[in-house]
Amino acid sequence: MAAPARVRRFALGWLRALPRQVLAAGGGLVVFASYPPRTAWYLAPVGIALAVLAITWPRRSRSDGVDGVAAGTGAPSLWGGFGYGFLAGAGFLLPLLPWVGLYVGPVPWLALVAAESLFVGLFGLAVAVLYRWPVAPPWLRPFAVAACWSGTEWLRSSVPFGGFPWGRLAFGQPDGILLPLASLGGAPLLSFAVALVGSGLAAAVVLAASAVAERSGDRGSRPPRAARRTRMLAAAGALTAVALPLVAGAVRAPFLPDMDSGGRRLTVAAVQGNVPRLGLGFNAQRRAVLDMHVRRTLQLADDVDAGREPRPDVVVWPENSSDIDPLRNSDAAREISYAADRIGAPILVGAVLNNGDGTTTNSVIVWNPGTGPADRHDKAILQPFGEYMPFRDFFRHFSSYVDQAGHFVPGHGDGVVAADGVPIAVATCYEIAFDRAYTDAVRAGGQFLAAPTNNATFSPSEMTYQQLAMTRVRAAEHGRAAVVAATTGVSAIIAPDGTVTQRTGVDVPAALVASIPLRTELTPATVAGPWPEYILSALGGIALAASVGAGLRRRSTR
Repeated sequence: MAAPARVRRFALGWLRALPRQVLAAGGGLVVFASYPPRTAWYLAPVGIALAVLAITWPRRSRSDGVDGVAAGTGAPSLWGGFGYGFLAGAGFLLPLLPWVGLYVGPVPWLALVAAESLFVGLFGLAVAVLYRWPVAPPWLRPFAVAACWSGTEWLRSSVPFGGFPWGRLAFGQPDGILLPLASLGGAPLLSFAVALVGSGLAAAVVLAASAVAERSGDRGSRPPRAARRTRMLAAAGALTAVALPLVAGAVRAPFLPDMDSGGRRLTVAAVQGNVPRLGLGFNAQRRAVLDMHVRRTLQLADDVDAGREPRPDVVVWPENSSDIDPLRNSDAAREISYAADRIGAPILVGAVLNNGDGTTTNSVIVWNPGTGPADRHDKAILQPFGEYMPFRDFFRHFSSYVDQAGHFVPGHGDGVVAADGVPIAVATCYEIAFDRAYTDAVRAGGQFLAAPTNNATFSPSEMTYQQLAMTRVRAAEHGRAAVVAATTGVSAIIAPDGTVTQRTGVDVPAALVASIPLRTELTPATVAGPWPEYILSALGGIALAASVGAGLRRRSTR
């Protein structure tokens, strides 16, 4: 074929696929629109439905299948499925993650979006496989699609470099009616439910379009009774896929008490000291950051002494509130001790500790009044390309910011620290995105969630609201109150059902004080740990393997 003919054929093929490309990218954009700080949680399943429709919408076909894409020219292309999935991922992640390049330029942002969109591309490929070689009853197909979404979420939360769970469907649902499902199966079950509603909506739309086409005479004679029965079963399955998680989510789980639930209570304070300068250089004035957190704590102590605020039992400072190692620097230790003595309560201090070998540890230290440092949590899940740089020499060729990445080493504890006799589950900043962080800490006895974080590097941006949403989902997942302390905001007090009861502004010094319930009961999600995600991912893998096997058998019989 001559080169001009090949170019013309490619252009015509691209133009024919353009509506599907727009549908896929638009679906991803709709999922983004559901994300905090917006509260349009109901858009997430709509976005998933649009992405699935971009792959599965009936084409001209010689098939008599119920959805018009079961075989022949109507079958979805595998490469097309991957491509449409990739576009859906880019449509979602491109506007979700611009804060990644806020101070380092667009290259890291675009590279991360491209890498993470590959996983959504795998989801699109899985959808194409399931619809090209269907083996399960039609009413089960939306469940198989949702299980494949679970598998790709698990995959991108695991690899490479430990994975990147940011942007899971669950994390856009803190205001949604599906949130109670988190207490039953954690974030994985919540994501699965959103994907199930979306895939069910897509199946229902395809079936409705097929019925309209038949009534208008586009498909000729009326389908035989067996085909009508199959279509009715498929319609019932699609409606079930939409209704089942909605009903389950709307029924409040018994494991989600509100802030007024009975039992022992604790008065906590979250101190947001702010920083003198935002961006990558915020910690160049390390002493100023520490001074600002001490100053705001002393103001809170004055309010307590004047009776304007109750005296807290525990105070939570943010991550990086003391980038001067207080275990090695006597001036920093003296300042923190003075603040703890004045407030009359232990302070959870986010500190960077110098290990003496060129490495550092990101720690949360319990600093008691009178006696100083006690228990501590060393951050175990580190952010690649930020807290440490994999393949530093290689990536130095692409960015001059590589050498600004840290030399942090991970800790190995269970995430629990004790303050005022209370075991506290701690997950620091990036750790909150990973299921195992709070699961391990709550299993080890944590009675409320502490979430010290530093958002100064990415402020101002939507990142802080996205992370707050994650913490709300974690609170509902484990049935624990949560205390968010951020350097620049948003700091918050969160009830065990995920409701925000208090919050600060952004880029201002502030302090929150609240009485929160302490809980020792474990939700089913905490007990189950990673198993819901393993089971859902395995079901998706089984469905894919069966479909691929069916495709290979068809090829061998031709």
